[in-house]
Amino acid sequence: MNDRILLCLCHMSGNEQRFIDEAFADNWVVPLGPNVTGFEKDLEDFFLRDPDLKISPEERALLERKRTVALSSGTAAIHMGLVALGVGRDDEVMVQSFTFSASANPVTYVGATPVFVDSEPDTWNIDPRLLDRAIADRVEKTGKKPKAIIPVYLYGMPAKIDEILEVARKWDIPVLEDSAEAFGSLYKGRPCGTFGSYGALSFNGNKMITTSGGGALICPDEEAYRLVLSYATQSREPFPWYQHERIGYNYRLSNISAGIGRGQMTIAREHLAHHRAVQALYRSLLADVAELELHENPGNDFDSNFWLCTVTFTDGAAVKGDDGCGRPEAMRRHLASRGIESRALWKPMHLQPVFASSPAYVNGVSEDLFSRGLCIPAGPWVGEPEVRRVVEALKEGLC
Repeated sequence: MNDRILLCLCHMSGNEQRFIDEAFADNWVVPLGPNVTGFEKDLEDFFLRDPDLKISPEERALLERKRTVALSSGTAAIHMGLVALGVGRDDEVMVQSFTFSASANPVTYVGATPVFVDSEPDTWNIDPRLLDRAIADRVEKTGKKPKAIIPVYLYGMPAKIDEILEVARKWDIPVLEDSAEAFGSLYKGRPCGTFGSYGALSFNGNKMITTSGGGALICPDEEAYRLVLSYATQSREPFPWYQHERIGYNYRLSNISAGIGRGQMTIAREHLAHHRAVQALYRSLLADVAELELHENPGNDFDSNFWLCTVTFTDGAAVKGDDGCGRPEAMRRHLASRGIESRALWKPMHLQPVFASSPAYVNGVSEDLFSRGLCIPAGPWVGEPEVRRVVEALKEGLC
């Protein structure tokens, strides 16, 4: 059998080792050092200072004020964003239901309650109209507004963030973007993660770039940057002794991991181009497969990184071996038997046992997508031969 095709495997540029070696040579192995500050600058140049961004002068001036803090994970980034926004015990936070649990878990870390909102069918992301109605209902039921809104860019697909921000402005609620899966994705020419008060990034091992494990938080200005930086370094005050006046966290990225990130940034645009090329090849090869629909950009305003390519089964499609397990699981088993890794779409948070008591506003979209969707291989190690093999296996698995 051919080598197994993995869903999304990290790829090294060859430059990572140089930064790591420099860190070892200088004995910078702690969660501080030149690689950390260098990586933060690399991220800011990519997200905030890119001269090729097709944005207005007003937007550019807004981005110029933002700063980025490198952290130990994307989950830590969301947690730090909530802390910086003052979210605490007995507060509520509006969270997209169709996502990974790391979008919602940090809400519980600060003692708040996640309130889940369903998706819209074209982007698969939080439905702005349902969000507006859900907030109105929470205000009526609790007598106070939710403290934050967390939209997610699922599988790299931009949300309709301008409509979400319109709802947020109406209710005067800050937005914390979960851009963990959307490194390099653009909405109306502007990077995802730069629209809200804060934007969380992830550099987990399977993301667009990796630091092995790591993340970052895009902050609105220097003051917010310094606040998050303080919280992420145990809230140590600037005294010659260790003094702490508030609870802090051990969330800074290590200098070694940041060195990996610096190497990854040298090929970030190549990775983005490759993922989009893989999506285009799937588009071409699946064009005549009526049983499968490839999730695409809904319009010209959207430019997904296609971190993972995803398909849904159309009405009437049947899969061999579906003994009641459902079409995605039957196809996953079939692909696995052919040496191909795939994965069901995220199970919505409002269906997760751990969040059974959390309020939820649903419209059936995420449950429907979960029941008929599948993630298929993408990433730097998936080239044309691998895509063709995946497509042939998908066709073979259909009845």
